[in-house]
Amino acid sequence: MDDVLQALAQTLEQRREADPESSYVAALHCKGLNKILEKVGEEATETILAARDLEVGGSREALVGEVADLWFHCMVMLSHLRVDPGEVTLCLAERFGVSGLEEKAARRQ
Repeated sequence: MDDVLQALAQTLEQRREADPESSYVAALHCKGLNKILEKVGEEATETILAARDLEVGGSREALVGEVADLWFHCMVMLSHLRVDPGEVTLCLAERFGVSGLEEKAARRQ
């Protein structure tokens, strides 16, 4: 899985400087962080709705597609802010073996 995210990060970095007329990613970067955050918010909402729909007979494929869209736009956000997605996966790895309740309490301190 990490390979897919790393490959996506490399592609996003290449497209960052591409022609906004021919690259969706470049167009998002040109529109700036607020537009990228708007897309992350839209995709988060669509993911929530697809998850709710799945519980009442909706499509599993719809949920998977929405999560993919959300992850993609989160990766664009990280690229825009020049944050390596490896930092996120490292953060997740460091949380293994730590109770979620303990981890959350530690963030408050």
